[in-house]
Amino acid sequence: MAKKQNTTLPILTHLLGLFTGFIGPLIILLVAEDEYSKKHSKLALNWQFSVLVYALVSFILMFILIGFLTILALGVLNIVFSIMATVKASESKLWEYPLAIKFFKINF
Repeated sequence: MAKKQNTTLPILTHLLGLFTGFIGPLIILLVAEDEYSKKHSKLALNWQFSVLVYALVSFILMFILIGFLTILALGVLNIVFSIMATVKASESKLWEYPLAIKFFKINF
């Protein structure tokens, strides 16, 4: 029988990313001792840094009014993707966020 992963920190990583941006996953990356939790925190950090980049671009686009739509879509995507990643983490699975820029390399 395979050893079941402890999913507490990975779940917390994705939820903290939803509420604290990149700060929560960064703290978990720095304090986690197991590699599995670090992988989840890197996935969450990739997404949260991507959200930051996309938000900056959306802010610039607000001057031509399309930015208001992109920032709204980005907020919805952040909520949906973070919840999906949390569910996958509870199932002991790694889930790569769509549209995430790969700032950190993760070996699956």
